[in-house]
Amino acid sequence: MKIYQKIAIGALVSLIVLIFVGAVVRASGAGMGCPDWPTCWGCLIPPTDVKDVDFDQLDIEKFQKKAERHGRDPAEITVETLRAEFNPVHTWTEYINRLTSLPLGILTLATFIGSFAYRRSKPSVFLAALLSLILLLVNAWMGARIVYTGLQPGVITLHMALAIMMVCSLVYVVWKSADQPRALGVKSSANKGVYWTAVALFVLILIEGIMGSQVRELTDELKKSHAEAARSEWVNQLEDSLVYLFHRSFSWLILILAWVYFYTTGRLKSGLRWMEFSVLAIVLAQMFLGLVLSQVGILPVVQVLHIGLSSILVAVLFGWLLIGRAEK
Repeated sequence: MKIYQKIAIGALVSLIVLIFVGAVVRASGAGMGCPDWPTCWGCLIPPTDVKDVDFDQLDIEKFQKKAERHGRDPAEITVETLRAEFNPVHTWTEYINRLTSLPLGILTLATFIGSFAYRRSKPSVFLAALLSLILLLVNAWMGARIVYTGLQPGVITLHMALAIMMVCSLVYVVWKSADQPRALGVKSSANKGVYWTAVALFVLILIEGIMGSQVRELTDELKKSHAEAARSEWVNQLEDSLVYLFHRSFSWLILILAWVYFYTTGRLKSGLRWMEFSVLAIVLAQMFLGLVLSQVGILPVVQVLHIGLSSILVAVLFGWLLIGRAEK
């Protein structure tokens, strides 16, 4: 494997790790642990105690404007209320999330710079690397907007959707930059039905992911409105939402398609059985995690695994689709 591919794989792995860490931030409610950006409580390295915060250096007026956009009375934002809201665990959770983005930024930039060597021989590698860098910059900007404007519905779903797009673009770079990219030619063979089954499964997974992100937004709202209620009671509230009901029903369709995909690809003897097994295994794991969330309660650790595994599922299945589509 070439050094360039290793760098691109490093960027891909860093992105998936960041998705997991971002899920921890959301599940723990630490999204506003650092109320300002790029500093955190006015510091480059966040404080561990409220006594270490220099409130005189904070832009209170900016915080008040942000609170007003949230529908909160800006007059409530004072040094005293900010002091009371300081949470060192949330602060450092969000700060670690920001730090995790550093290796991703460096490796994505390196992937783009290295792609110049492919501009003539494989221009699609250069374009995919450029797209990855653009998606990273847009998502970084959106991350700052989320801090400034709060965890607004829709914005977070778009934030996640762009991250999944970046996963796909980096998978493409890793595959296409090989001297001889792996190819099965399934799409144009007698087994093309297998390929289109995989396409249908991939599309459903993307739709399920969008709905899942919207369900996460609903749980964020429940965290505010039902903070005193047990998380097991949140499911009753979610069942009033059509998005949640569709999300839950879609999972069974995905499970059926995953079984069909696994069974039919077994006859291809493609040498990619590990990828095909991984797709089925992750779908089964997601079903189990979904059952835990619906029957036991909205548990933070389960939410984190549910979101993180979805990014790995997309990466593996998209990689298989690229190989299956390519002609030998």
